[in-house]
Amino acid sequence: MTVTRTTDPDSPRTTPADSHPAAGPGPTTIARTGPAADRIDVRATLADLVTADTRRAHVLEELGLDYCCHGGRTLAGAVKQAGLDLDEVTAALASPSPEPASPATTPGDTGDGAAGRPDALSALAQDIVDTHHAYLWEELPRLRALAEKVARVHREHHPELARVLELYRAAQADLEPHLTREEQVIFPAITRLELTGETMTSQGPLGPLVRALLKEHNVVGGIFQELHAITGGYRTPADGCVSYEKLYTGLAAMERDLHLHIHQENNVLLPATLERLAAVGASA
Repeated sequence: MTVTRTTDPDSPRTTPADSHPAAGPGPTTIARTGPAADRIDVRATLADLVTADTRRAHVLEELGLDYCCHGGRTLAGAVKQAGLDLDEVTAALASPSPEPASPATTPGDTGDGAAGRPDALSALAQDIVDTHHAYLWEELPRLRALAEKVARVHREHHPELARVLELYRAAQADLEPHLTREEQVIFPAITRLELTGETMTSQGPLGPLVRALLKEHNVVGGIFQELHAITGGYRTPADGCVSYEKLYTGLAAMERDLHLHIHQENNVLLPATLERLAAVGASA
C-alpha cells in the first residue's frame, strides 16, 4: 500500500524528537493493505494504538510518526501534521504485519499474563530490562567500534560520518548512565512502591526521578532523529563497505528498538508509576 502525502514533503513537519521522518520525499510504502479502517479510532493516541497492538509500531515507523516521545497526539492530529492521507493510514493500521501479535503492554502485561498482578509494574520493568536493556548493553559497544572504524576509513569521501560518530558517542554517553540508574535505583524503587507503598529512593523521592527519565528520553530521541536524517534513513552509499552496511543496519535496528523501549516506559510504566504515587499521597 502507498500512503500519499497531502502537503509539501519539504515543509517543516515536527519539532525535534517529534518524529523520525522517512528518508526522502514522496510516497511511503507499507507492505500490506488492510480491510475497512473502521476498527481504528482516529481520536485514539498513537501510544494507545501501539499499546493495543505492537504490530502497529512498524506501520508508524514507516510513516515517520513518533509514538514514543510524542505518543500523546491523536492519530488524526499526527496524520494531519505529517500531511498523510488519514483513510490510507487507518487502513494500514487496521491490518498490520506480521500476524498474530498480542497486545503490547498495559502495566505488567508482558505477554505472560502479568497484567493485574500485585507486582504488575515491577514485572513490566523487569521485562524492559531483560529485553531492551540487555539488547542495548550488547549493541552499544559493538556499534561504537563500527562507527569509529567506518568514520576512520570513509570520512574523506563521506564527511557526514564525523557527525554520525559524534552523535553516536553522545547517545551512548546518555544511555549508559540512564540504563544504570533505572536498573539500580528507579526500577527497584517501583517494586518497593508496589509491594510496600514506599516512595523514597537512595537518590530522593521517586516522583521527580521518574519525571527526569521522561525528559532524558526526549534527548536520546532527538539524537536518533538527527542520525536518521543525516544518514538518509540509514542508507549505505554505493561505495560503502560491509562494515559501513553493518553500522547503518545496526543503527536502524537500535532506533526501532529504542522507539518501542521508550514507548513502554513513557506511555505505560512511568505514567502508571506516577498514578500509583498519587494514590499513596506522594508528591510527584
